[in-house]
Amino acid sequence: MHVNEKLLFLNSWLRNPWQVGAMMPSGRALAERIAQQIDPRGGPVIELGPGTGSFTRAMLARGLPERRLALIETDPAFARLLRARYPAARLYAMDAAQLSQVGPLFGDERAGAVVSGLPLLSLPAGKAMAILQAVFESQLHPEGTFIQFSYGFRFPVPPATMRALGLEVSRRGLVVANLPPAFIYAVRRRCEPYRGRVPERHLRRPLRRLPFGGLIGSQLRHDDAERRRDARAPYSPPQNSIR
Repeated sequence: MHVNEKLLFLNSWLRNPWQVGAMMPSGRALAERIAQQIDPRGGPVIELGPGTGSFTRAMLARGLPERRLALIETDPAFARLLRARYPAARLYAMDAAQLSQVGPLFGDERAGAVVSGLPLLSLPAGKAMAILQAVFESQLHPEGTFIQFSYGFRFPVPPATMRALGLEVSRRGLVVANLPPAFIYAVRRRCEPYRGRVPERHLRRPLRRLPFGGLIGSQLRHDDAERRRDARAPYSPPQNSIR
């Protein structure tokens, strides 16, 4: 990775740390493990928040044709870099939460996988939910997979919200060679989705502006509190479900 690329990433983080999520791009080890989660022959791929293209390079090296890749990036500096570096890919300078407003990016063909480099852990709960809804409702094939990495021990969206959206999460591994170590998660539709409503407290949950050093410990405390509340709270009639 070039020094200029690292400086670009650092500058973007300084301008908007909660949107970029990290001071440096993901390492090669994490990028290669992420790329292993996709099948280059299993349909087009959408990448959310590619930044300087760490995951993009790894997926292309795995055999994914560049023309079968759509890049969703809101940062103007990253978008300019990506447009120059990957001219055959489809680049959309937009918020991932708006994907439901533009229709399927590959026309009649739905994406086989969506790879996310977005910092879901630091996003407001309502926005994280909107991104998942947009992906699964309008972009992803019914058998497709949403791939997300996180520095926390649990998937960054609360279990009650995932159940209400009709989604299930599995952990695909831990990349200890990354700095810091990162977990990889895969999200898919449930066979029989729960037709419930997302608890209002999850939608009102404030942005968790955590210091880097306390990220994992704070995530664990948050998860424990969520589990205790979920065990006590009944669900309301169906709304906000993915069908």
